Amino acid sequence: MTYVFVIIIVILIAALPITWKAAIDRKTKDDAAKIGTAEEKARVIIDDALKTAETKKREALLEVKEQSLAAKNEVDREIKDRRAEISKQERRIQSKEDTLDRKMDAMEKRESDFASKEAELKKKQKKVDELHDDAVKELERIAGMTTDEAKEILYNRVQDDVKVDVAKLYRELVEKAKDDAGKKAKEIVVNSIQRCAVDHVSETTISVVQLPNDEMKGRIIGREGRNIRTIETMTGVDLIIDDTPEAVVLSGFDPIRREIARIALEKLIVDGRIHPARIEEMVEKARKEVEARMREDGEAAAFEVGVHNLHPELIKLLGRMRFRTSYGQNALKHSIEVAELTGLMAAECGCDIRMAKRAGLLHDIGKSIDHEVEGSHIQIGADLCRKYKENDLIINAVEAHHGDVEPTSLIACLVQAADAISAARPGARRETLDTYTNRLKQLEDITNSFKGVEKSFAIQAGREVRIMVMPDQVNDSEMVLLARDISKQIEAELEYPGQIKVSVIRESRAVDYAK
Repeated sequence: MTYVFVIIIVILIAALPITWKAAIDRKTKDDAAKIGTAEEKARVIIDDALKTAETKKREALLEVKEQSLAAKNEVDREIKDRRAEISKQERRIQSKEDTLDRKMDAMEKRESDFASKEAELKKKQKKVDELHDDAVKELERIAGMTTDEAKEILYNRVQDDVKVDVAKLYRELVEKAKDDAGKKAKEIVVNSIQRCAVDHVSETTISVVQLPNDEMKGRIIGREGRNIRTIETMTGVDLIIDDTPEAVVLSGFDPIRREIARIALEKLIVDGRIHPARIEEMVEKARKEVEARMREDGEAAAFEVGVHNLHPELIKLLGRMRFRTSYGQNALKHSIEVAELTGLMAAECGCDIRMAKRAGLLHDIGKSIDHEVEGSHIQIGADLCRKYKENDLIINAVEAHHGDVEPTSLIACLVQAADAISAARPGARRETLDTYTNRLKQLEDITNSFKGVEKSFAIQAGREVRIMVMPDQVNDSEMVLLARDISKQIEAELEYPGQIKVSVIRESRAVDYAK
């Protein structure tokens, strides 16, 4: 039994490789069959893909050919249209050239006609000139005078007639202008005056320094007068020490030097140490303080009237005008008032208010250094404005505010008016007796120099001049021209505050005697 079992096992073991090989061969055949089937399917798929790609390629080529053909047709159509348009333009140009040629031919023909006519006209003009010369000579022979003599007689007659007509027309125009403009001008000026009011500072040539006691006078004088001599030398003012109790008087015509001396003396009195070295130190400090105050005053004045971007040197010069007076009127206060008045009137007239205020503020800037530089304050002011790059309008306003040059803008005229208003305010200015009497004499001399004037009288403190004319030499029409001529000469030769009224009076009398 065991033997049989062993034999069976041996047989199974011997059969196992054969069975395994058979299984492997069968599996190999199945795999080969599957591979063959997959390869065949792959070839079928590839063939289908190639056919599809070939179809797509043909379709794409057809589409491209169709698009290129359409584009070619479009280009051909555009080329055809362009050629047609060019042909049309060529025909139009050709037509214009033909028209121009015809016009040129016509123009040449007309020019030739004109040339012939011009030559004919020259011949006729020459003949006319000869006939005119002959006629003039014949007229001169008949009249017994030359052409120039006849012209002179005619000119004199026409001049007399025109002079009378001009006087009448001038009177009518002046009356009409006064009716139309006088009311408006008065309204503008009066409103400006009412809306602007500034303080008036009187002129003074002395300053008084209060002392704590009379013993301080001796210390100010110093040993053998060395202290007072040092003060006078350093400041350029005179110290008057008299019997006035507890006071020292500083006298000088330069207000800046007088102010420096006043401040320095007050500092010395407070300090108590009065000797030459200390005096020099205090005078220098006072000078710097006055310069700083002048700069501050200039800035305050510019700020008050609303004028900005002024050059620092102009601001400093404005501050110096605080110590300058004209006929007793403080120059800085006067400039501020003129700026305000000019701005108010500019607003009424529709001008540039800022530019008007700037011109009014700077119109007297030359007075700040007119005692140091040669020339009138007008020329000095104009040079300063040019130096510091001010507008040409400002320069003209400065030059024209006293009528030295003609104003080129309405603002310059407004500055003239504002300057006259400020100077003519009651109490604003005063004159010395000599200046006043000389001005009245000059006023009467000017009026008496005119032909036909019998007498003239300056009245109302020189604000009006009344002129008596000879009735047989000056008629009613000539009175108007005479008043105007006298006014112009007064403006040209005299300097005066405000305005002067010129009244011409003519009286006709008929006298007879009963015998």
